[in-house]
Amino acid sequence: MKPIDWRNTDGIVFFTGAGMSAESGVPTYRGRGGVWNRYNWEAYACQEAFDRDPEKVIDFHERRREAVLNCEPHEGHRHLARMEEIHPGVMIVTQNIDGMHQRAGSRAVIELHGSLWRLRCAVHGVREDHNARFSHKRCPDCGSWLRPDIVWFGDALDPRVMESAARAVSRCDLFVSIGTSGVVWPAAGFHRLAMEGGATMVEINPERTEASELNDITLREPASRGLADLFPLET
Repeated sequence: MKPIDWRNTDGIVFFTGAGMSAESGVPTYRGRGGVWNRYNWEAYACQEAFDRDPEKVIDFHERRREAVLNCEPHEGHRHLARMEEIHPGVMIVTQNIDGMHQRAGSRAVIELHGSLWRLRCAVHGVREDHNARFSHKRCPDCGSWLRPDIVWFGDALDPRVMESAARAVSRCDLFVSIGTSGVVWPAAGFHRLAMEGGATMVEINPERTEASELNDITLREPASRGLADLFPLET
């Protein structure tokens, strides 16, 4: 596959999904070995579950944080971070909540579904917490339970986050989907939005997806190898 001349592209959006993190060993949510095949999301990943038993839900997410910290960003994550250092037009829009992109050094990251590393109080707002175990399970200011700042089942995506992502996608010249099925809405609409804006469409995924036919370039490789092949760092 011929490398892409990405340095002369104004804007590049990398749209990443669970397959990106799976290469690091982070469990996916659906499919073989997926989290929701082993746990009932209605008991751990919705507002109703949190209202019933906040401590149970928080403890579950604490175990997820510990599991993620046992994994390391792979070369694909690091490759994107290096591209960001070289090209100011690189943006990552991710469906993942594990923070792997940031751990690899990326800063231009839009997290559609929130983050395992943030908690929020309904009154006092969001607070960062990057420890394996939560520094506080209750808000230090008012004592209420802190809710993981994650888009759970039944939640609406933050309209400000969606607006930022849609703006980046609509303006990009190159749209690269990595490790995502491209069928989960509303993020699935990004493929069409990028196409309507005239972007060159690229897919990096070991398996065919329902969005494969939308792409100009398709690479059946894991992210760590595919990114190095298509976007060489050496000139």
